[in-house]
Amino acid sequence: MVETTHEPTERVGLLRVLGPAHVWALGVGIVLVGEYMGWNFAVGKGGAYAALMACWFAGILYTCVAMIDSEVTSTVAAAGGQYTQAKHIIGPLMAFNVGLYLVFAYTMLEAGNAITVGFLVDTVSAMTGHSGIDQRPFIILAIMFLAWLNYRGVLATLTFNLVITAFAFTAIILLFLSLKPWSGDSLLAHADLMTDLPYGWLGVLAAMHFGLWFYLGIEGTTQAAEEVRSPARSLPFGTLAGIMTLLTAATLTWYICVGLMPWEYLGQSGVPLFDAARLSESNVLMVILGFGTLFATLASANGCINDASRAWFAMGRDHYLPAWFGAVHPKYRTPYRAIIFLVPIALIFALGAPLDQVITFSILSGLLEYTFMPFNVILFRKKWPLESIKRGYEHPFHPLPAIMLLLLCSVAYFAVFLGYGTQLIAMLIFYVLVSLWFHFWRYRFVYRAGQFTMPWNKPAGY
Repeated sequence: MVETTHEPTERVGLLRVLGPAHVWALGVGIVLVGEYMGWNFAVGKGGAYAALMACWFAGILYTCVAMIDSEVTSTVAAAGGQYTQAKHIIGPLMAFNVGLYLVFAYTMLEAGNAITVGFLVDTVSAMTGHSGIDQRPFIILAIMFLAWLNYRGVLATLTFNLVITAFAFTAIILLFLSLKPWSGDSLLAHADLMTDLPYGWLGVLAAMHFGLWFYLGIEGTTQAAEEVRSPARSLPFGTLAGIMTLLTAATLTWYICVGLMPWEYLGQSGVPLFDAARLSESNVLMVILGFGTLFATLASANGCINDASRAWFAMGRDHYLPAWFGAVHPKYRTPYRAIIFLVPIALIFALGAPLDQVITFSILSGLLEYTFMPFNVILFRKKWPLESIKRGYEHPFHPLPAIMLLLLCSVAYFAVFLGYGTQLIAMLIFYVLVSLWFHFWRYRFVYRAGQFTMPWNKPAGY
């Protein structure tokens, strides 16, 4: 089939039905599972203090990400998020790569969440005396149900995320309050359990890899840009409120867990917050944190399907990928073909790849995306100064957040290289090869006259 490079004469668009709370639910919902599991591997790499340093190191990195995203996305309010930003500000090749970073980061995270759902079902079954249950049907069911929910409409999808994410966050607060850290008879025993850095400062550096897990995915709020009622208000508010929520949840999670479990055990626990609830000796807390763990996992997978499909859809609409993917469902107004296409890819990795490899693939794709962002915002400010176009939000201290983000990304690359150097090199080779494919083959189909859709003035100097 030969593709044409002509724009369709009539297009069904996405619905603008979301508010700030839905943006918050999208960003926090994707990430909060990192508080329930995964972050604690940083403890195993370097001890409890190393995990705290990794937590705040990553917190600064993602605060820079949130500040930059809030300005650029509230101005470039279109589906695709950072892909669409790159298309307008830098150019087609960068946009293509950023689009792939987004799709792989979210699809791999979705697969990791589905694996975790299977693990949770197996854990609960073992606790009730039914060990050895087959996890695969639950993995498939989770992905298929959430894909169906996304297919049926974004408002229902993110309202669902809002409810279960709020429950999961509240569960962390309730666990913290129930342990009464201000009381003399609290179960928390930081003085007995906390140790010095068992592996020195090298352990701190190694812990940075998993420190990203506290916040990975908050940048996904940008994918809602074309479906919010007021991008200039909703996107900055939802994104910045989201990063503040996650900073709070991450710090409370670390404080609770290192006060209840030795670092040697905590560093390899599969569900640390649920383990903390079990140690509290409260059946009510065990039930609440059990559901919190499940809800956080489902919210993350749900948000990942939403974000990956929007990026894939935006690339199809611009002909960076076959235009077939750029279709919108005439009734539900969702990018239904992109949603359906990405389901088997998530299933392949969820059923056939180890969890740590899937997580690392997601983290590395995210890091590549964050590395692009400093150059993006610097060029954005240079080409379109503050007074030249209307912005929904202007982040302060420019260019300090961009410079800091670039430096922190460099440290994170080195931390990942220490544990997963081969995978890092393999991924870079993969992205180089697909860049060559885009440059020499795919770019001929891109509808070049339709690349710049924002009503901006000409860039400064052009």
